[in-house]
Amino acid sequence: MSFLIVLAALCFLMFVAYRGYSVILFAPVAALGAVLLTDPSQVAPMFTGLFMEKMVGFLKLYFPVFLLGALFGKVIELSGFSKAIVAATIRVVGAQRAMLSIVVVCALLTYGGVSLFVVVFAVYPFAAELFRQGDIPKRLIPGTIALGAFTFTMDALPGTPQIQNIIPTTFFGTDTWAAPVLGTLGGVFILVVGLAYLDWRRRVAVRAGEGYGDPATLVNEPAAFAGGKLANPLVALLPLLVVGIANKLLTLWIPAHYGESASFVPAVIGNPAPVVQEISKVAAIWAVEGALLAGIACVLLFAWKPVVAGFAEGSKSAIGGALLAGMNTASEYGFGAVIAALPGFLVVANALGAIPNPLVNEAVTVTALAGITGSASGGMSIALAAMADTFIANANAAGIPMDVLHRVAAMASGGMDTLPHNGAVITLLAVTGLTHRQAYKDIFAVTLVKTAAVFVVIGLYYAFGLT
Repeated sequence: MSFLIVLAALCFLMFVAYRGYSVILFAPVAALGAVLLTDPSQVAPMFTGLFMEKMVGFLKLYFPVFLLGALFGKVIELSGFSKAIVAATIRVVGAQRAMLSIVVVCALLTYGGVSLFVVVFAVYPFAAELFRQGDIPKRLIPGTIALGAFTFTMDALPGTPQIQNIIPTTFFGTDTWAAPVLGTLGGVFILVVGLAYLDWRRRVAVRAGEGYGDPATLVNEPAAFAGGKLANPLVALLPLLVVGIANKLLTLWIPAHYGESASFVPAVIGNPAPVVQEISKVAAIWAVEGALLAGIACVLLFAWKPVVAGFAEGSKSAIGGALLAGMNTASEYGFGAVIAALPGFLVVANALGAIPNPLVNEAVTVTALAGITGSASGGMSIALAAMADTFIANANAAGIPMDVLHRVAAMASGGMDTLPHNGAVITLLAVTGLTHRQAYKDIFAVTLVKTAAVFVVIGLYYAFGLT
């Protein structure tokens, strides 16, 4: 019964998300409904002590990233840099290769260390302009961005600095370059099959006579560039380059400057306790925030007049989008925390442990828990915290290197986590102004490709001993 309750809560939240209802409202309803059916006396304590604690904790850490990411995307749009890059891209690769262009831009940003959520805000203006000029349906933008940002550069390619590739290092004693051959082959598989699928969807739309969409019904469309001559494409690309380089430099500089922790005593009446901040917990976030500020400053430096002319109204929409995206994702985070604390979740975790093959066991366990919690990093953290010792013992008995365990766990985390209630999916749809009904099918197809890639990698290891 406890398992059925967890399953019902998950299905309910996926259903309402797909139907277009607010996850901000229904994530606590689904989570607390499961608590009510499990132990009614724990509804209020779980709501305040767990759901709200996790939701607010997420916002405390990540809302500035959402806000600065949205502002960066907006000034890129207002400056006309997005249009300049799109025009140059069309000249180089052709309007019909818009999808490849967006996937490449997303991949470069995420592999450079830029947060997945920031990439959504930053790339959407480019994608909208490129798809509009190529007359490709707007509903294919989310699937394209998801392929570039949420898949192979997130956890498959060796060395990626995304959190999904960092978490396994603490459990297996590996580094981010673990199993480079398997990771690269898995990444190539995802890229090739994902692009083939999206291009097939584009060709089907062309045969059906479907274009970008009716401007009167489209939502969250980037404003048309009102300036004169377009900027040089190299200048337009500079802010993106600044974000990537600044993020890398700040990631190295912040821990070196602050050390393990920083503290200060608030200057208020009385005798307050010192405020202590552990740098390891915020260094990556501070680096992204600083990089985004540098990127915004770069845009202002080269395109002050057009940005300032539309900034008052444009910033309002950007802030509104950041609030919606941040609250949606935070609510999902709270939902996952509550579900993970219920007895039914343990039933799922224990049942998954019965799979005999060590690598298949790890892959299925991680991707299943990521799907239930709606979070790649959250599901993997829960799975490895509970079962890493078992995975390691089984792998040692079978002679499987820890690097392979690392790569399989990382890639599996980004598989079924992108179910309809996933925070990144909801953010992506909110930013692009599309609904689950319009665009989720293609995101889910990319998810299936990503999930299949894990088992391709496992098969390559067993067939050829690659690492």
